[in-house]
Amino acid sequence: MDKIQFKRPELEDQEIIHSYFEKSPSRSCERTFANVYLWSRHYKVEYAIIEGALVFKDNSEKALFAYPAGDDDSIHKAIEWLNQYSDTKNAPLMFYNVTEENFAQLECWYPGVYKIQYDPDQADYVYDSEKLMTLAGKKLHGKRNHINKFKSLHEDWSYEQLNDDNVEECFQMALKWRTQNGCDEDMEKNAEMCVTLNSLRLYKELGLIGGVLRAEGNIVAFTIGEPMCEDTFVVHIEKAFADVDGAYPMINQQFVQHECTDYAYINREDDAGSAGLRKAKLSYQPAFMVQKGFVTKK
Repeated sequence: MDKIQFKRPELEDQEIIHSYFEKSPSRSCERTFANVYLWSRHYKVEYAIIEGALVFKDNSEKALFAYPAGDDDSIHKAIEWLNQYSDTKNAPLMFYNVTEENFAQLECWYPGVYKIQYDPDQADYVYDSEKLMTLAGKKLHGKRNHINKFKSLHEDWSYEQLNDDNVEECFQMALKWRTQNGCDEDMEKNAEMCVTLNSLRLYKELGLIGGVLRAEGNIVAFTIGEPMCEDTFVVHIEKAFADVDGAYPMINQQFVQHECTDYAYINREDDAGSAGLRKAKLSYQPAFMVQKGFVTKK
């Protein structure tokens, strides 16, 4: 069993990892190569192909894995292998980032054997893309007001797609944002900023799509995301200057209007347990949540 070698995801692994995600489509924000690659530097996650399925291992635990990706038969075989592996390590098999669909599959194969504990801090907020574009309805009236205020304060505003001509400006804007938000004193904020800067640096290599908002010629907000399955686009990063009133709702709306018209849903990831972020994400009226949990044997 020790012949399986886990390794850190590298850029040259993009095609193989993406191919396994395509075999088991998901709306969970973790199921993209860019997310895996960028965050593996912080969380020390490694991967291997086991019994024809893609498996990620968390090195902080002896037998903690993400739910396998691949075709159903390979996933089933991989779980059997992981059960044997956990026995050899004398450690209980555990899965993280398990969606409701994943757990239903697990329960079908192993009725009553496993239990799941959902973590609300990890649940992804998924929105109807048309509602993010139009902000129609009474509940989103406040968002329209913020956008109208931005437009009235900045008549010379513009939107453009992230490209080689503006990426360095975004990089400098992100560094300024980092200083303003005290990222160096907060380990999680600093990790997120590292991911943000690497996303900009490698946006073409990772197949990411970005949007940039200017006011009076200066970049005041940018956002970065990618398609994740046939009907869903995921927004990984969104940064705006807090003192520019309306910049956040403006980049949110403009990005969806320009880059996401082919997708029914927009996944804007989780709130990481932040009360402020939770309030902001709920204010946009999500269509549904992608619940994720931690699975152990009963």
